[in-house]
Amino acid sequence: MMMQELNRTIITRSLMSIEMETCNHQPVYFAAVNININERTIGSVDVWRCGVCKKKFCEEKQLGIETLTEIVGMPKIEPDEKWAVSVCRLQKGKDKWRLVKLKENSEIKHECLEEKVIALKIKDFKIENDNHWSFLVEEHLNRAVEI
Repeated sequence: MMMQELNRTIITRSLMSIEMETCNHQPVYFAAVNININERTIGSVDVWRCGVCKKKFCEEKQLGIETLTEIVGMPKIEPDEKWAVSVCRLQKGKDKWRLVKLKENSEIKHECLEEKVIALKIKDFKIENDNHWSFLVEEHLNRAVEI
């Protein structure tokens, strides 16, 4: 009888994880991260959270920009990725930052000066590069970050 109870628990946990992956998300507004240059807000990241599974989604908002970003709506993020803002020290104004998904010990592609695409290495969910840096959105909820 003890064995049956153990098996039942395992099956229940398995079903719970499947339900989380197939959640019919019901996002509600959760927080914002303002992006500032010289104490002036140039954009923000809006953070939404599913009321059912608590998964977070992010949207990039560039002030004064009327074109759509690359990611529109509630973009999907893999369980092993985290939302971050990448900052390019070589760029100016609106091109200086982007909302990105960082994966541990991987690379992301970044369009730098003169539309040159470069690969940036990620370690500990941070960009490792002299001219680029990043910060995790989850560590700066409802705050302003000076870039």
